[in-house]
Amino acid sequence: MAGRRGISAMAQKQLLVLVDLDGVMADFDGHFLTKWKQTYPEEPFIALEDRKTFYLVDQYETLKEGLKPKIKSVYQSKGFFRELPPIAGACDALKEMNEMEGVKVFICSSPLFFYKYSSTEKFAWVEHYLGADWINRTILTRDKTIVNGHILIDDNVKIKGAVDCPSWEHVVFTAHYNKHMNLRGKKRLDNWTDGSWRDLIMDFKKRL
Repeated sequence: MAGRRGISAMAQKQLLVLVDLDGVMADFDGHFLTKWKQTYPEEPFIALEDRKTFYLVDQYETLKEGLKPKIKSVYQSKGFFRELPPIAGACDALKEMNEMEGVKVFICSSPLFFYKYSSTEKFAWVEHYLGADWINRTILTRDKTIVNGHILIDDNVKIKGAVDCPSWEHVVFTAHYNKHMNLRGKKRLDNWTDGSWRDLIMDFKKRL
């Protein structure tokens, strides 16, 4: 029994970090804007620094009525998710984070309702940029509140689901649209390049 308790105690000291993909690891907004201009050059667009809403459709429909089908046709197209460029420093940071003692990192991402391409292409993206071993560390779910972890790093300020009080603490990754939003006490991670993510992880490790 003592041995089992020891193993359980060791497991509890593992910091479980969940990291979103789109907007945190991969540049969804920037890639969309590029594809939008290429596909519909005659339509209005929103510069990245002027983005104000999490969902593209919500803001684009204020520019012109009837853009929704065109918007969806861009990010639902074959190859869109597979071609997302990585956000600066993200992949190196996650690999280093996962090598830290007592830290386990998982990708936690939501596929589109139209999942024909997004689901498989997210796995392909992870394998290409992080390696095949990370496929086993990738969780695709429409409800992140049911996933167990200590931290969720996600650009969506308002994450809702079946569980009102998830096991994880939400750390908001800074994106163009959420820069000026009230986080209501949530921590913020601005980027992967200045090393601040290391301080964040060490702070959470001290709490275990």
